[in-house]
Formats: sequence, C-alpha cells, structure tokens
Amino acid sequence: MRSIALVIAFMISLTAAASAQKAEIEAINAKFIEYFNKGDFSGIASLYTTDATALPPGSAMVQGRPAIEVMWKGMAEQVGDPKLTTVDVKPLGPSAAREIGTFALKTKGATPQDVTGKYVVVWEKVGNDWKLTTDIWNEGK
Repeated sequence: MRSIALVIAFMISLTAAASAQKAEIEAINAKFIEYFNKGDFSGIASLYTTDATALPPGSAMVQGRPAIEVMWKGMAEQVGDPKLTTVDVKPLGPSAAREIGTFALKTKGATPQDVTGKYVVVWEKVGNDWKLTTDIWNEGK
C-alpha cells in the first residue's frame, strides 16, 4: 500500500510540474505576442537562448539571437495579428520542455489572408527563466 501511495504522489508531482511549466510557457508566449505587436524584435530575441535555432518554413535555419531578431523583423513586414495556442507541454526533465501548439495570423498587403499552422518549441530553463532553444513551425493543420 505504501508503494502505491508513493507512485501516486510521484505522478501527482509530475502533473503539477507539467501544469506549472505550461502556465509559465503560456505567459512567455503572451509576452512574445506583446513584443511582436509593439515591434520590439530585440524583446522577442531575448526570449530565446543565446544559441537558439529557428527553423522557419521554406527558409534556412536561423541561429543565435541577433539573427532571430532580424528574422522576426522581416516576418513582421509580411504578417501581423499573431495568435498562439499551446496544445501540449511535455516536461523533458527539470530544465527542458517540449511545447506543441497552433498559430493564426494575417498576411499584409492588398488582399490580406488568414494563415494557420502548427509549431513545436523546445524550451530550456536558463536560470529562473524559460527560453526558446529550438523553434519550428509551418502552415496547415
């Protein structure tokens, strides 16, 4: 009986950790949207690890904060009104997590279009802060 209680307590602690990670990651995603809408691309870059890699659709890999800042500035010239929805966060230990989510945005131009897609982010805990370390996304469901 004691073994069962220990297993249940362990499972509850894992679930609590996953819920806490998800809440922290959703808060950072909200900050990302805030920065994007303000045009604060250095703020966006600060949400990534210094050696982060972004894998934008149809483009080469983008490595490091300075290049990621430039990438997002260029993206903002083409799209706006981003929305992120976290679908799942899986802890990968105390200092890493994997997030799966969906996004929606609008293209800019004469005939704006709605674009939806999905993404995966690997998060790394740096000090007390979660940072994006690998970020990949593409259109579609």
